[in-house]
Amino acid sequence: MSDPVGHQGPAAGGPAAAGGGPETPEIPENVEYRVAHLQERLAAEELGELGVRAEIRAGAVAVTGTVPSARCRETVLRVAREELAGLTVHTDVVVAETSSPDHAEEL
Repeated sequence: MSDPVGHQGPAAGGPAAAGGGPETPEIPENVEYRVAHLQERLAAEELGELGVRAEIRAGAVAVTGTVPSARCRETVLRVAREELAGLTVHTDVVVAETSSPDHAEEL
């Protein structure tokens, strides 16, 4: 993973340097702050979106959830790109189907 914010990783004497454990992905120091700020923006700004979560997973940020419209999904993805620029981000934001069915359900 590239390191856009200059995080140096574990100290030279740490377990990864000594070969005593699996190598963990590097996570920039301020990533928790940036993820929290993304959550605040999604909840407080024009979206008021509480159905989307952002979590740190395996050295990347996962943005997941369900939104009511394609326009809302695009806004969520735009805000995530702005807040998490330079980080590895995986998104799985789906649009909920809110229209009535066009045919009867067959059982």
